Parts: sequence; structure tokens; C-alpha cells
Amino acid sequence: MVIVDSMTAVERLADFAVNAPYEELSETARHQLKIRVLDALGCAIGAVDGEPIKMIRKNIAEFDANGKCTLLAGGHASPDHAAFYNGAAVRYLDFNDSYLAKGETCHPSDNLAPILAAAEYSGASGRELLVALAVAYQVQCRLSDVAAVRAAGFDHTVQGAYAVAAGVARVLGLDASSAANAIAISGTALNALRVTRTGKLSQWKGLAYPHMAACATAIVFLARLGITGPLEVIEGEKGLMDAITGLFEIDWSREDLERVKRTILKKHNAEIHSQTAIEGVLALKQRHQFKADEIEQVNLEIFDVAYHIIGGGDEGNKTSGVSTKEQADHSLPYILAAAILDDQVTPEQYRLERIRRPDVQNLLCRVRVTPNAAYSERFPNEMPCRIGIRLRDGRTFSKEMRDYPGFFTQPMTWDIALEKFEHLAEPYTTAPERRAIAGAISDLEKTQVSDLMPLLAGVRMPSGCAGGTRA
Repeated sequence: MVIVDSMTAVERLADFAVNAPYEELSETARHQLKIRVLDALGCAIGAVDGEPIKMIRKNIAEFDANGKCTLLAGGHASPDHAAFYNGAAVRYLDFNDSYLAKGETCHPSDNLAPILAAAEYSGASGRELLVALAVAYQVQCRLSDVAAVRAAGFDHTVQGAYAVAAGVARVLGLDASSAANAIAISGTALNALRVTRTGKLSQWKGLAYPHMAACATAIVFLARLGITGPLEVIEGEKGLMDAITGLFEIDWSREDLERVKRTILKKHNAEIHSQTAIEGVLALKQRHQFKADEIEQVNLEIFDVAYHIIGGGDEGNKTSGVSTKEQADHSLPYILAAAILDDQVTPEQYRLERIRRPDVQNLLCRVRVTPNAAYSERFPNEMPCRIGIRLRDGRTFSKEMRDYPGFFTQPMTWDIALEKFEHLAEPYTTAPERRAIAGAISDLEKTQVSDLMPLLAGVRMPSGCAGGTRA
């Protein structure tokens, strides 16, 4: 007798999400997750004075100031609003982690804020937070591997809708049936367009995932009460495969919680595909000691994904009209010009007065980016590129790169991640506060989420921000 599996794809995904045991997390995966929590929260603290972050805080203060969930730098809101605000802070600097698939790139630590909010709401432990975050990482990364949406004109938040719902359902303790409905509704309702990240970029680039995460969080709470969703969202007529991705298959019964080890952290504050190019151009300048005004041209050969997203390919010109943070951090010509001039790419390189200065605007026009087919074949197992610099006196220098410190082949250590955290958080916290936050994260298995959140509430708000308090 043949037994037919009557479960839908989203029901199998939900079964994985709610039942994957914490014990499946290897020691390495747990350690890497904690490094990513530290990195993401450092990015969030470093962003509290960003203009969109202040606007979101003002909006929450007007409509929702009495929820159970803590806001970074003080205040409270409902779980969905906390997911939006804290998630926007994690994402705003564009300095948090990434995952590279052949046809998709995502930022899995974007899942941290909604899971933190749900964990605080439900009184979860740090151990429960870790396994829920691992679930979200696994879901988003594996869907990125096999169900890319970028080429079809959709944003990577599409896969994120499944990941957020799965992680939030896990940390809230939903059963498999309720989790399946939550994931089904989220996957059906939250399919954003790629125009978010093409052409002349807006502030929505950094807010699209946090907004989706807020909506997905609210959806999970509805499913928790019994709201049902279309369980054939993935394989059904006009579902995900039919409408966007084409056929794919993931056997969730065979999945583990280890994909976090293939995610990568940023050494430089720039779009992820630029990291090797920045590393290479800084190494050339350090070795040969040339000055920016000596440069006749910078030639960069790079894999096609980087060319199309940030190099002037399919997703728009990257040399003219670079005048905002969002445009600058997604422009390889700007990024390399800033690195050459300032010997670094940090949040300081995205201040408007820096972006608009003639020195960097002139130099970025002398940066030429071209795709290299051989490099494209090596991506995403490598991020290969070749930087060539020609000076006005005829001298030339070149360097080839394949990875960088922070790539999964050179994982960032806790100590290096802590240095990045210290740099980002120092203007908004005291040294004892930073030690307390880092200590709670390093010992997350033994920490209650309710003990971590007051530490984040203690971050100093810049003057003039609505709703902030000092703990």
C-alpha cells in the first residue's frame, strides 16, 4: 500500500519550524548566531540618530506607546511596531550580515528584531531566542538558494516573509497547524517589488524588510488566535511557484539549523558585494602610497551580481546623481572613491556633506566597473574581483581578490565583531553599558530576553527624538 503525503509544502515547513530541536544547533552555529546578534545590535545602536529611525519613533509615539515590547533607546510598543522600529535600526546603516545565493542576496539578521519582540512578549529565554533565530536563518537562506525572486522583479523580502513568520511562530510556541497558517498568510500577503532596490534609491531600501517583518509579526499573532490561511501558498495555483519562482523543492524533514555558518559579516560599511573590492583597493593604496589626485582611472572587474546591483548594470547608473546615503552605499564607484580618499568606508562616509563634496564626486566618475564571466562562475563560493589603478604618470597597479575577513571562508571572530560593536555603539552608550550588552549576548543560552531588553532601552537617544527615555 502506498502512503501519500497529504501535507502541503508550507505545512512541512511549519513542522520543521516548530519542532527543530535546540540540540541540533552545533556549538559553532550557536557561536556564530551570537556573533550576528552582537553585530546586528551594534548596527542598530549606531543608527538611532538616522532620520528614518527618528521618523518611525515619532510615528510610534503618536499612535502606540503602551505595548509590552521594548524599543531601542527606550519606550514601548506592540510587538509589530517594535519589530518595525528595532528592525529599521538594525538595517539602516546597511552594515549587518548577508547571505549569498546564486540568484539572491539577503540579510538574515533582519529577522532578529521581530523574533526579539515576540520573545520579549512571550517571556522567552535566550536559548529559545537562539533556536527561533536559527530557524529563520535556515528558512530564508534555503529559500534564497532554490527559490530566487530577483530576476522575476521581486524583492528578497518575499523569502523573508516565510522566515519571519516561521521564527516568530517558533518563539511564541505555536503548534504546527497555527504556524502553517501564519506562514501561509505571510507568504501570500507580503510579496514586494524589486524596484525598492533599483534606479534612484530611496529610504525605503532600508525599511522594506522591517516593514514586512512587522506585518508578518502581526499575522502570526492573528494565526495564534485561529485565523487560517491558504495552505497551498507555495505549490498551489497562482501560488509562489506558479506566479514567481518556478518549481523548487526543499525537504524540510532533512534540514538542519547550520546555514548561519554560510552567512557573512561586513568589514566595511557598504553593500555586501563590494567588500572584496574595498579590501583590494585599500591594500593597493597602502602598498603603493598613491594619492587620489594622481589617479587617471580605476578599473574594476567583478562578478555579474555585483555589476548589476551596484556597478551600473541592470539596476541603474551608479555614477551620476549620487547624492544620498541610499544611493552612495549602493554605488561601487562612490564606495571605491570614498575608500581611496578616506582610507575607510564607515558610516561617516555617508554623511551628506561627505557624499556631495567635489573630490569624491569627481573621482567616482573615473571608476569603471565591468563584469567578468569567469568571476561570475566562482560566485557565491567566492567574491572574486580584480582592481586595476592607472596613475596620470603612467604607473599601473593591480590586485585580485577572492574573499575577505568576514566571509564564510574567513569567519569573523567574536573579538573582531566586538571591536565593530564598540565602534558603532560608543557614541550612544557608556563602556559599562556596552560590556553588559555584549556579556548578555555572549551568555545568551543562560540569559532571559527580558534581561537583555532593558540594556537596549538604556541606549542614549539624540536630542530632539520623540518618545525616547534614558534608563
